[in-house]
Amino acid sequence: MEHVLTESTPKPKRSQPAPKPSFADRLQHWLPKIVLAPTALVTVVCIYGYIFWTAALSFTNSRFLPSFNFVGFAQYEKLMENDRWITSITNLGVFGILFMVIAIALGVGLAILLDQNIRQEGAIRTIYLYPMALSFIVTGTAWKWILNPGLGIEKLMQDWGFTDFKFDWLVDSEMAVYTLVIAALWQSSGFVMAMFLAGLRGIDPSIIKAAQIDGASLPTIYLKIILPCLRPVVFSAVIITSHIAIKSFDLVTAMTAGGPGYSSDLPALFMYAHSFTRGQIGLGAASAMMMLAGILAILVPYLYSELREKKS
Repeated sequence: MEHVLTESTPKPKRSQPAPKPSFADRLQHWLPKIVLAPTALVTVVCIYGYIFWTAALSFTNSRFLPSFNFVGFAQYEKLMENDRWITSITNLGVFGILFMVIAIALGVGLAILLDQNIRQEGAIRTIYLYPMALSFIVTGTAWKWILNPGLGIEKLMQDWGFTDFKFDWLVDSEMAVYTLVIAALWQSSGFVMAMFLAGLRGIDPSIIKAAQIDGASLPTIYLKIILPCLRPVVFSAVIITSHIAIKSFDLVTAMTAGGPGYSSDLPALFMYAHSFTRGQIGLGAASAMMMLAGILAILVPYLYSELREKKS
């Protein structure tokens, strides 16, 4: 039976066009992008742009001024044949490994100590963190005075009657790089401690109580339960300390200036010297790209493992 459309049958309503957004709505939509645009532009140009520019220069024979005469991997071959570069890489291996391992070990130990709710925790935490407020220039200068045989620890001990005491690492070509480790540890261990302490305070206390009920001792709880839960903090500490080690320039400049000779030279100091004082921009750019490759060699596997865990 056909339905007949009569006057009483309601007619379908036509859809009303959506109202145009007002100027205030459009401004609210674009305002975050407008505010972030200068920062994004500076980041793209001054960070990633200069990275690509440095990479391009590393394939040229640039000296005092940039040149566009591309020579392939000649600068990298020249870099690997440079004795000073080999020395700086060796020093970086010694400095970086010792700094990372000892800083993380000290950070974990201090964090566990403060996690026991000891008295005056705030004051102790402030003392440990205070060196991080100083620049590496100040730290290097202070430790240069402290370790100077003529006015530092050695002279102090000899003035106290210990005439046979010697601590001349700062002027010993075999030991100078270890003085950098001492200063860097004094500066950064408190920061690593703060990272681990924040991680410890974020662990559910019920996990610890359950382990104590089961009869686990405190060292066992930390070694087998708490520290494995802090794996992301450990990764972050490794990334930060390795980054500090690879780009260390101001500390070594203020403390040893790479001396005696080149015995405490590091890649960052090598890059600066060849790029800006010796007029070998191409070689300096190649060394800078090798430093970047070192950082990426640590960062990329970490990011890959994190993304892989999130997907799984």
